[in-house]
Order: sequence, then structure tokens, then C-alpha cells
Amino acid sequence: MTVDLRVLSVGTCDKGALSLKLFYTKDGVTEVMQRLAEAEADVQSLVEGAMEAMLGARFLASEYSTGPAHGGRIDSLGLDENGAPVIIEYKRATDPGVLSQGLFYMAWLMDHRTEFQALVRERLGMTAASQILWSAPRMILIAGDFTRYDLHAVREHRHSIDLVRYRLYGEHHIGLETVASSQGKVPQRRRRRSDDGSVPVRRASEAMADLAMAVDQALLGLGGDVAKIQRQTYDAYRRLHNFACVTSRQDKVLAYLKAAPTTVDLAPGFTRDVTGLGHHGTGDLEVQLRSDKDLERAMELFRLSYDAAA
Repeated sequence: MTVDLRVLSVGTCDKGALSLKLFYTKDGVTEVMQRLAEAEADVQSLVEGAMEAMLGARFLASEYSTGPAHGGRIDSLGLDENGAPVIIEYKRATDPGVLSQGLFYMAWLMDHRTEFQALVRERLGMTAASQILWSAPRMILIAGDFTRYDLHAVREHRHSIDLVRYRLYGEHHIGLETVASSQGKVPQRRRRRSDDGSVPVRRASEAMADLAMAVDQALLGLGGDVAKIQRQTYDAYRRLHNFACVTSRQDKVLAYLKAAPTTVDLAPGFTRDVTGLGHHGTGDLEVQLRSDKDLERAMELFRLSYDAAA
């Protein structure tokens, strides 16, 4: 099966099928009918071939054996934009055991950190292997549909889990829809202490600290599916993909967004195209925030980036 890698991102709904209707508009209007894959492996090969574009994760391994004692095979292993391990399982249609299977492999992963680290070192290099974010492992389950018990259970779970429903449209499109998410329990980052045990004075001013808190609340408030991932040098906000990475400086808060810089009217001193330039986190659009008024200006860009990361 030959399918190109254009992905249709559609909104969340709890119906039994994707609500999106796709039409071919050349020489009239013809509906492109949705369908399931002929085999689970067809979906797996599509995602593994474009995992970074579709899920924001770098591909590590396919059908990874968990050894004779554990007796399983993980469909796909990856490492996401923030360095978190990712387990991906696929089902052609609905499978009531998919969540239990994923949790089975998650337990294996957390008990075999050294083995996973060696795999990352082999595939992605020493730097990536030394920066694995073990506090926020992820599980992405991709299937034709999910049971109502899955939808309820995933929201109650302590792990970071995304239930993603797929549909194929004609021969050249695939639609992905996140129908439920659990963001897990990520430990809060501790403030560093000096040698005498005291907490150092914050580098940022009180005003910048308040602004950073307001930015945090604004990003988390964009939707119930937003997860906040704390790294040493930045905080990432993600759905399936990162849509914002935020870091604070003494005189401003910097947000790097997924929104394409070419789609935005750039304003000197406020927005900047940083494509190809090194910075903390991911995102090609830099937004510089120095006041509450800047945050108000940025909200439209935040929403644009949030929508692009479904």
C-alpha cells in the first residue's frame, strides 16, 4: 500500500468514528471515503516511516523483543522531543486489551532503563542517551477505535497515555485523532540550594517571575489535553507534539512555538523566526514577552501553535 505522509489532524470527539468528511474538489465534488487498514502492520509502517512528523518522536526500533522471560514484542519504540521514552502500540480496529498490553510494556521499560539507554546511544548517540527524561515516559496507543472503558481508564491513570484513533482516506491520506489523554504525574522541579542549604535569590525579577507564571497558566488553559514537561533549561507544553517551550531570562520570558514563522507577521522585538538557530526546546517561532500586554498579544499565537500540535 502506498500512502503519502500528509496527516489530517482533527478535533477531539467521543463518537465511534472520525467526524471529519474529506472531499476531492477537482471536476466536481466527490467524498473520499474513510476506511480501516487491511492489516495492523500497514498503520505501523506508516507511522514508523514518519514518526517525527506524526507524533513528535524519533524512531528507535520496530517489533522490539522484551526477552524470553518477559515474552513480548513492543510494536515501536521512540524518543520524543523532550527526551522522554515512548512506547507505541497499534491495533487495526478495536481491541479491549490494548491498554493492558501497553501498561505491560511500560512496566518492562521502567525495569530495563539500561537496555533502553543503550538502544538510544546506538541509534541516536551519546548526547541523547545521557539526557533521557525518565520522569515522564509516554505510551501512545493507535487503533481504529477504543472502548468506553479505555476512555475512562486512561483519564484515571498515573502514566502519560494518548489514545489516538486513525482512519485512512482513499489511497493518500491518513487522519489521526486524539480521543483521550492522561498527562501522568511529573515531579515538580526542585529549586537548587546553595552549599549552606539556603535557596538562592531568584535571578529573574519579581515581575518576570509573575509573568512566567501567567504564561504557564495561559498555556495550560488552552485545553485539557495539555501536558507540561519540565526540563533543566525549559518547560515544554505538548499535546501529541510540543506546541510551546518556555524559558525565563532576567528581563523577559521566551516562548518557542510550533506555529510556522512564515504564517505570522513578524514584529521586531516581539516575534522572530529562529528556524535553524540553536535555542532551548523546540519551535521555530520565538515570542519575547516582557509584560502582561505582550502576553495578551501572544494569546492568538499560542492558540495557533496549540492547534498545530494536535
